[in-house]
Amino acid sequence: MKKVFLSCLAVAALATACKKDKDDEKVLKGNVAQLYKGKAFTWSELKPDGSPAKLAISITDAALSSVPIDGNHNGHENHLVLALHPKHGTAFDHAQLDWNPSGHEGPMYMLPHFDFHYYNMTPAQVDAIVEGAQMNNHPDVAYIPAGHIAPAPGVPKMGKHWLDPASPELGGGKVFTQTFIFGSYDGKINFWEPMITKAFIDTTINFSRSIPQPARFQRSGYYPTRMSIKRHDGLTDIILEDFVQRQAS
Repeated sequence: MKKVFLSCLAVAALATACKKDKDDEKVLKGNVAQLYKGKAFTWSELKPDGSPAKLAISITDAALSSVPIDGNHNGHENHLVLALHPKHGTAFDHAQLDWNPSGHEGPMYMLPHFDFHYYNMTPAQVDAIVEGAQMNNHPDVAYIPAGHIAPAPGVPKMGKHWLDPASPELGGGKVFTQTFIFGSYDGKINFWEPMITKAFIDTTINFSRSIPQPARFQRSGYYPTRMSIKRHDGLTDIILEDFVQRQAS
């Protein structure tokens, strides 16, 4: 009887371990980078069929509490290139996190905030982005969400930024808290970007919003339709989710 009991315990333990392994396989962690006194990293979550459910950048509380709020735009920790797990399954190539200690150009955006760029080009291609004709070669309007505008010059090593004029900080005269931006370069959409103030992150536990969608896509793949912010267990997750498979057209 004792042997049978121990055998049952072993089987139960093995079953629990197998279940944990299967659950862990659904969440795929990308690379981890130092962000001041804390960390930032990417992760993705897959559905049972292997398609993407979520793609995220997580920031530890230690990082959020130690980022400087001043005029320093030159610290190497203010700009992180974050690799995604090889099996993330989305249309994106990598992510970049930019900390802006005193905001940046555009009077409404001169508040301490993070830019979270999800690029569909390689880091080397992003690094080669320059001002000039390619920057001003705009995509067909069908590939940009309806009504979006690019009021400012493009940014080297990023691209042209397309804004939604209906965003509260633009159309409603409210203080900037969070928005969603699209980027382009040389006739192509090259990034999707949640842009969020530190103040909003610090005071948010659970937030979700829809992402404007273009009418057509230049590159086939899975694209997000929602952006969420979740705070838990010493982390803040900036999540792209509700992915839909799109076909190039």
